Amino acid sequence: MKHLIVFSMKGCPHCSDFKDMLQENDIVFYDHDIDEYKEEYDMFVEITENEFVPAFMIIEVTEEGPATTKCFAPDRNFETIQEALEIAKKELI
Repeated sequence: MKHLIVFSMKGCPHCSDFKDMLQENDIVFYDHDIDEYKEEYDMFVEITENEFVPAFMIIEVTEEGPATTKCFAPDRNFETIQEALEIAKKELI
């Protein structure tokens, strides 16, 4: 099973647009505000060396072994939120 975690920030129009696009595409996600999930987001920033939002992780949990996590950040993995949406769709298949 795969889970989509979106890091967002209150007042960020790109974050709101990305989450709206996910909802319009019937993609289930967990919204993690960077202020409320500060420690988790700080680890994400350390791993990706990128602190821009919206950013997201895909966590895959299987019965066969440990969970795997893929991290995606703006200007590192995508340039637009449309590109981010396409990555999320592809990864969640």
